[in-house]
Amino acid sequence: MTQLTAPATDSPSPAPPVPQTDGRTSERPLPLRLLARPEVGVFLGAAAVYVFFLIAAPPVREGAAMANILYSSSTIGIMALPVALLMIGGEFDLSAGVAVITSSLTASMLSYQLTMNVWVGVIVALLVSLGIGFLNGWMVVKTGLPSFLITLGSFLILQGVNLAVTKLVTGNVATDDISNMDGFSQAKKIFATSFNIGGVDVKITIFYWLVFAAVASWVLLRTKYGNWIFAVGGNKDSARAVGVPVAFTKISLFMLVGLGAWFVGMHQLFTFNTVQSGEGVGQELIYISAAVIGGCLLTGGAGSAIGPVFGAFMFGMVQQGIVYAGWNPDWFKAFLGVMLLGAVLINLWVQRTATRR
Repeated sequence: MTQLTAPATDSPSPAPPVPQTDGRTSERPLPLRLLARPEVGVFLGAAAVYVFFLIAAPPVREGAAMANILYSSSTIGIMALPVALLMIGGEFDLSAGVAVITSSLTASMLSYQLTMNVWVGVIVALLVSLGIGFLNGWMVVKTGLPSFLITLGSFLILQGVNLAVTKLVTGNVATDDISNMDGFSQAKKIFATSFNIGGVDVKITIFYWLVFAAVASWVLLRTKYGNWIFAVGGNKDSARAVGVPVAFTKISLFMLVGLGAWFVGMHQLFTFNTVQSGEGVGQELIYISAAVIGGCLLTGGAGSAIGPVFGAFMFGMVQQGIVYAGWNPDWFKAFLGVMLLGAVLINLWVQRTATRR
């Protein structure tokens, strides 16, 4: 006769189910998630440079000195923003520096030589700047050539035209003073005025810089156009396959660089009343460097609008901090080169650290 054994009452309870996660959905520590942001590294770098010059150059602690630093940063940062958006879209513009001078020369010579209201020159300069951007973008899209080559050609053409046309029209390498012409005072209030805040004169470009950065951030993060920029920079063929207007996006990004060049050119014109036709050479590298230091990848498809703000601040801080420290200003470019290499290496380390599982 078979005996039935009672079930054991002291058997261990089943283990709770283990949640199934993968590397994409697992929650990483907050510091690593912050490091994954492209602007965090440059923020830390900007803070370090700021503290360094606070110690090395005591005049930096004064309000007037900081206003000068922010002003220098803003003239770089306003152009670094569209250059950064273009880089996120996977392209470069080496003509950005001389394009600023082209817009200034166009507005100045057209107004002075034809004895017109300066606003006529300003509007024509805007059309010329947008046209240069459109031509660069159209050639890149239609030919399939690297934007490096296309805009290098534009750089050389504009540099030669700036010098040759200015000498031909004015008989000099600089334009004539337009400060007594109709409309000058109104245009100066918009492009080059200052405000007194707490006894310190603050240039209007600082406010424009911050507003443009906020708008660019909103466009990148909250609009369909921002998604298009990331998509065409990541893989234009895949973007085209899902319906992204690649040609429109790229051409419009080049035109945004032209718009920035026009704005900075107008600021320079109405600040100094005259323009040196040989200026602007080398500025394009500073704009690109500010964007790279700000976390924009050279390969496109990644970056932010806030990072270049800190990148431009680092440039302005070094440019003015060297002067306030009493050092030889010839070291400025060397310092920038060190910062650029350091930022690239730090960004590489940050990305590897942030994506390590």
